[in-house]
Amino acid sequence: MILKCIRTVAMAALAMVSINVSGQDLLARQAPIDRKLKAVDSLALIRQIKAEQAVYPAYSLYPNWNNDRVHAYGGNVQVPDSFRIDLTGFCMPTTHTKITSKCGPRWRRMHNGLDIKVYIGDTIRAAFDGRVRMVKYERRGYGKYVVIRHDNGLETIYGHLSKQIVAEDEYVKAGDPIGLGGNTGRSTGSHLHFETRFLGEVINPEFMFDFPNQDIVSDSYLFVRGANRYAYQRTRALAAVKSGKSGAAEAEKSAIRYHKIRKGDTLGRISRLYHVSIDRLCQINGIKRTTTLRIGQVLRCS
Repeated sequence: MILKCIRTVAMAALAMVSINVSGQDLLARQAPIDRKLKAVDSLALIRQIKAEQAVYPAYSLYPNWNNDRVHAYGGNVQVPDSFRIDLTGFCMPTTHTKITSKCGPRWRRMHNGLDIKVYIGDTIRAAFDGRVRMVKYERRGYGKYVVIRHDNGLETIYGHLSKQIVAEDEYVKAGDPIGLGGNTGRSTGSHLHFETRFLGEVINPEFMFDFPNQDIVSDSYLFVRGANRYAYQRTRALAAVKSGKSGAAEAEKSAIRYHKIRKGDTLGRISRLYHVSIDRLCQINGIKRTTTLRIGQVLRCS
């Protein structure tokens, strides 16, 4: 009887061990399958993200896709404190280099872009890859214009065209023709009105595009919320300097300044050059003391 009980206990223990071993084997065999499934899920997610990016560029930044109004966001969008905009893969919108009106106050109102001299019929091209958000006509403003939202988060506006040659929701590549130069809308001569905006915030195109040299200023632009008032402050300060008004030095001093990194530049050198602490430089540019400075990078210095 005792032997029979011992035999029963031994068989039960052996069965438990077998089950445990079998379970471990099953889990071991299942692990590669789980990894493959996760890999498949990741690839599917990446494909989905790319598909959504193609349909609505910068979809993770913008709250909507609106074909009715240029400035469609207002208080409905959350603007980040800083955001680095990739400028590689660009194309200059026109081969003309003469700027006839800068970004800033003009005729008692804000001029939110650059006016570049072009002639009626000149080809105007998309600055970056993106999707056409608007193709409209505004008699007392932009005239015939095109708005493109780009993969890098920017929106560009091309105004006073004589003809638009793209359609709303059409995807375009950098350099694709989108319209012809003209003199439509509120315009006193043929030119291209070119605006760059991020989540509705105006950015002076000269911070990114060097029209005289037909190039970009650097490979990327660090958008800092509130810093783009520079377009107004700087213009006002320079006007005061040119006119010799009292307080011009103070106005110039209060204007936001930028520095393009050159070979040999360090945060310490830039700090001494612009009389600003290294900690302040890091704070307003969203960088650290240990950040590697790249040649061509643009830093805000005040």
